[in-house]
Amino acid sequence: MNANYQNKQSRRLFIKMSALSTMGLAFAPYLSSAEIQKPLGPLMKRTFGCIGFNVTTLGLGGQASLQWTPENTDPVAIIVKAYKLGINYFDTSNLYGTSQMFYGKAFRQIGLVPETPNYDESKRKKIFLTSKTHLRFGKGGDDHPEVIGNSNGPKGTKSLDDVRRSLTQIFGDGNGSYPAGAYLDMVLVHALSKMGEVDALYEGYNTPDPNVQTIGTLAALRDVRDGTNRTGLNPKNEKLIRHIGFSGHNDPSVMIEMIQRDTEDLLEAVLLPCNANDKLYYNMQYNVIPVAAAKNMGIIAMKVFSDGAMYTNKSEWANGKPSHVVLDVSGEGVPANQLIRYSLTIPGVHTAIVGTGKISDNPDQCQLTYNLRSAQVKPNGMSVDERTKIEMVASKIKDGKTNFFQKTFQDLSAPRDAKVVDSGNKALITWNTAYAGNAAIDRYEIWRDGVKIADIPFKPQTAKKPYQYEDKTGVHKAKQYIVKVVDKKNKVAETEPILA
Repeated sequence: MNANYQNKQSRRLFIKMSALSTMGLAFAPYLSSAEIQKPLGPLMKRTFGCIGFNVTTLGLGGQASLQWTPENTDPVAIIVKAYKLGINYFDTSNLYGTSQMFYGKAFRQIGLVPETPNYDESKRKKIFLTSKTHLRFGKGGDDHPEVIGNSNGPKGTKSLDDVRRSLTQIFGDGNGSYPAGAYLDMVLVHALSKMGEVDALYEGYNTPDPNVQTIGTLAALRDVRDGTNRTGLNPKNEKLIRHIGFSGHNDPSVMIEMIQRDTEDLLEAVLLPCNANDKLYYNMQYNVIPVAAAKNMGIIAMKVFSDGAMYTNKSEWANGKPSHVVLDVSGEGVPANQLIRYSLTIPGVHTAIVGTGKISDNPDQCQLTYNLRSAQVKPNGMSVDERTKIEMVASKIKDGKTNFFQKTFQDLSAPRDAKVVDSGNKALITWNTAYAGNAAIDRYEIWRDGVKIADIPFKPQTAKKPYQYEDKTGVHKAKQYIVKVVDKKNKVAETEPILA
């Protein structure tokens, strides 16, 4: 971010913020040049859920200039600079074009590639490298084209081929070979969006059998995590990855289903969009994040700037051209440091990955340094009032239509699948989670024949086992029950009356 650009934006923002201040909506502007020039000091870290790794609050995203490289930009230098600044979470994917190859070149410079002269195992253990596969099957699945997924690998590629492709591109020769001791810290099943994909991913997981025609990706990934060959897809009993997670951009109900079906705590992390316009959509912060946090999963924020739609880019998926890469945090609106801090103060979030377009030896002109300084915030480092102000200003950007990757807004839903079994001396009421609207869920209420008989504080539903409440009032003549959900804004949604 250059100084002239920053000053220009500061003048524009002063006018906008002056108007907003009359409504009590002013907040801190862009970081000043003096702030940017100060030494960073030790970077803040957070414990990465059940994984336990102390992760920096900013991770390096694997897209932007690492995928669509503008002229006069060196993606390898971006990765090396991120490492030297102390960032320890690195993101890439099998769908990100040249991104993994650039990591390979950078990691050789740094000394992170086994069997090279400068390899330093202690350095390798201090970083966390995540790649992704979009493929839903480890074996078969070709008769399910609607859920099979995509890869940049050759035709017929399956999920473990993607894992090995990551290893050869980052640590090996790029043509299939990789050194002993090479591994990925985590593989994410990428961009989950349909219930049918969840079915595909779990195919054969509970009863792995090498002789079946179709095996889902989760059973295959478990084999290369554990060094087993239950699926027949890991004949060398290789241990190629350390952890397994998933990502999703679109539908919280599908992502919650993915977590709830995991009976063995296989899934240890989730990557999902977290930005100031999230609550204008079918939101993540009140639906998926509480469930993931209750299972102590690592939670990674993405789309902090909505793929640049908060600034100069259109609200649509990147078109694969370098011109789509934002080289400055451009345009009017919420200062970038405020957007980063907003995402990192969503309860449960451990780190945020942000793509980098441009770096410089001058901190005043370096996107990476600016974003990293902005990420030095504690989990409770923003007040509710500050967060609300940022949401209100962000909602004015493109009329709030920035999060093209998320499902449209859905209000608080009624509790789902409610049932009553009445044995005469007691009644068992069961239901599945409601989905939150623009406020967190506070509690459930049980009503019998028009009278409230119970308040039940909300707890995220982390498994397929439904919530339940026993009405032990003895023999009664109840005719119907209603289960209600109440959110933090006192909005109520309720089931239809359920006959006992």
